[in-house]
Amino acid sequence: QVQLVESGGGLVQAGGSLTLSCAASGRTFSTYDMGWFRQAPGKEREFVAAITRSGGTTYYANSVKGRFTISRDNAKNTVYLQMNSLKPEDTAVYSCAAGRTGIFYYPGGYSYWGQGTQVTVSS
Repeated sequence: QVQLVESGGGLVQAGGSLTLSCAASGRTFSTYDMGWFRQAPGKEREFVAAITRSGGTTYYANSVKGRFTISRDNAKNTVYLQMNSLKPEDTAVYSCAAGRTGIFYYPGGYSYWGQGTQVTVSS
């Protein structure tokens, strides 16, 4: 069982930056691939970024590539999402997820989810 708690969301102006954190409970964090997803009102949940359990490989949605960076610190049981050059269309609830399926881009590839943190980007 893995419990995930996100933090770092908030209100930011377009062009600004935010860093989200996702803290995991337990001793098995380093055995899970981690992902970030987001869901805007009236829209489906969409993939944002993922990182393998060692941190050696990262994956990004085209919409955030070059602006967002995912990283992890296995000693701190935490995964991060650094978001730069934010746009109003980045407004959503951001959730982190943990999985071991090797499926990174789809919610079904993850077994555990956090509650999410709201990110609002004003124009």
